[in-house]
Amino acid sequence: MSLTSRQRTKLRSMANTIVPVFQIGKGGLNDTIIQEILANIEARELIKIKVLKNAEGTAKEIAGEIAEKTDIEVVQVIGSIITLYKRSEKKPKIDLDA
Repeated sequence: MSLTSRQRTKLRSMANTIVPVFQIGKGGLNDTIIQEILANIEARELIKIKVLKNAEGTAKEIAGEIAEKTDIEVVQVIGSIITLYKRSEKKPKIDLDA
């Protein structure tokens, strides 16, 4: 599923009020963090992740890696903050078409 520019804009505005739920540091992106991201995004649909300065790779590279390993959409990357979206399979909350 690819987001339209209208949907991406809506998600960006919704993301303004949320705080990052994860920090990725020198340990980088491992299977445990991926599983936690998947669990959190299933519950919340829209999450932010902060990439610390000592992380292996830039926020853009890490966002790309997350998108590649999962079916999560990268909404945006601003500085060290990654915003991610995935529609919940059990309890969808965000209506992108409204």
